[in-house]
Amino acid sequence: MDLNSARRITEAEAARTGLGTGPNRRLRLTLFIGMPLVFPVLGILFLVPQSLRNDVLNVYKAGIIGCLLHFVWVFVKYPRYNDRPPYLTRDLAMGGGFFLPSMLLGFWPGIFAAPAWALFVGLAFVVEGIKERRAHR
Repeated sequence: MDLNSARRITEAEAARTGLGTGPNRRLRLTLFIGMPLVFPVLGILFLVPQSLRNDVLNVYKAGIIGCLLHFVWVFVKYPRYNDRPPYLTRDLAMGGGFFLPSMLLGFWPGIFAAPAWALFVGLAFVVEGIKERRAHR
């Protein structure tokens, strides 16, 4: 086994367990911070005066948009499946999880964008697989 293979095996194991490394870590932290943050935001909405509630909601909605844009940025950086670190495609598809916080807050752009994002990542994976099969014929 050469050094490159050993490094890939180590990266794959790190990506599979825990937070992983590199882009896997960044995407997972985006998910772990952005998705559960909806519950403290709901708590804050009960504590702040009525006049500030829309501002709190708008800040969190901007955060959801930022999280989804981060997923797009990582996809643009690693557009081809073969060039991605292990498990990155799975982590990219997990961006669809922002559907639930968007649904809780009634944030329509997130309600449509999150599932559309997961569908886009899945279709890109399938299309690339079809291209690979045709290239090998």
